[in-house]
Amino acid sequence: MKTDLIIIGSGPGGYETAAYAASQGLQVVIVEEKYAGGTCLNCGCIPTKSLVHDAEKVLGRENGEELFRAAIARKDAVVAGLRQGVEALMKQPGITFMQGHASFKTAKSIVVNGEEIEAKNIIIATGSTAKLPPVPGLGADGQPVSPYFVTSEGLLSREELPSSLCIVGAGVIGMEMASIFAAFGTQVTVVEFLKECLPTMDAEIARRLRKIMEKRGIKFHLATAMQRIDGNKVVIKDTKKGTESCVEADAILVATGRKPRTEDLNLEGIGIETSRMGIVTNDNMQTNLPHIYAIGDVNGRQMLAHAATFQGRRAVNHILGVTDNIRLDIMPAAVFTYPEAASVGPTDDFCKNNSIAFTTRKVLCRANGRAQAMEQTDGFVKLLFDEANHVIACHAFGAGASSIVQEVASLMNFGVTREQLVDIVHIHPTLNELLLDAAKA
Repeated sequence: MKTDLIIIGSGPGGYETAAYAASQGLQVVIVEEKYAGGTCLNCGCIPTKSLVHDAEKVLGRENGEELFRAAIARKDAVVAGLRQGVEALMKQPGITFMQGHASFKTAKSIVVNGEEIEAKNIIIATGSTAKLPPVPGLGADGQPVSPYFVTSEGLLSREELPSSLCIVGAGVIGMEMASIFAAFGTQVTVVEFLKECLPTMDAEIARRLRKIMEKRGIKFHLATAMQRIDGNKVVIKDTKKGTESCVEADAILVATGRKPRTEDLNLEGIGIETSRMGIVTNDNMQTNLPHIYAIGDVNGRQMLAHAATFQGRRAVNHILGVTDNIRLDIMPAAVFTYPEAASVGPTDDFCKNNSIAFTTRKVLCRANGRAQAMEQTDGFVKLLFDEANHVIACHAFGAGASSIVQEVASLMNFGVTREQLVDIVHIHPTLNELLLDAAKA
């Protein structure tokens, strides 16, 4: 079989790119090894956010186990419905959807289920898998894997609520899972090697979120390294004091990051360049073989579903010879804990460490009428401006943080200044009025 474009992987990067390419007149073959929608839809973003929604509603209620089972059932229904939607999208004219494992036969062709498919251009969108540290109890060095160990995918598929949960890693996945399961009544302990959670977020947001979670009963062991897993025990070591202790739990989630899914693609056989971060690409998502592109988690540039979608759009535009205005350097992100946190642009610490001149304006959520009316006054909004007063970053913590940051990301795409932001009419009463207050501060 011959086609214009092959896409390997049907996560948000893959299926959105296939739909866009087909709309531009390309004949597309998209290959998926497991489920349409990829990790994000089936065992990542969507099921997590479904549980986040239900977790917020059960805070303070005592029948957590019963409510958890209901939340899992609703999550499964949401995922199934959205997966059917993706499958329907992949049946539109110009797209051929194939189920099976793809590997390169040549630099111009792949093999799926014994069939060779050739294309002028190929996009690799195979996503990522859980990255596990080399410690005993996780299968390293021939050690048996603890039966209590789960990845985030495994934890999301549980039908019974664990009475206790130890989470190793306080990044986005670890913090979201801690927030969800604690709300349903699980005793949660978080172990983090660094001195604070969410190391890529604004330091004040990370600290305040952790303190709120501690008030809800979540225990944190910061600056602490996991030494090994013995059955249901996680042996940990305080890196400052050098002392060892252990955490016992009914389930142990290791959320120490993700790694690009590049195995069994025969990348070495066709000479694709890779690094420790993933497949090496340029700003058009081209690999060292110009007709082969890599988008999303597999290139390690920005491990976000929306990054994959827009990287795919950039790749197709490059194939078509179309110049776009996509700003891949402006990439908003959110952590859907309770309260939620979100950011776009550099942090204060990054600016200071890289000698970037900036000024900061900050307002507290409790000064906002809508926040008061919603009884969600924890949090703040912080704006960063460069020397010319252009908005270069926003860090938000509290109700509606992701929506607030999304507005700022839109404004940053058009180089808006503080003075221009002050002149933009906002609906009253809304949480987004915090942006006006911050700009005026």
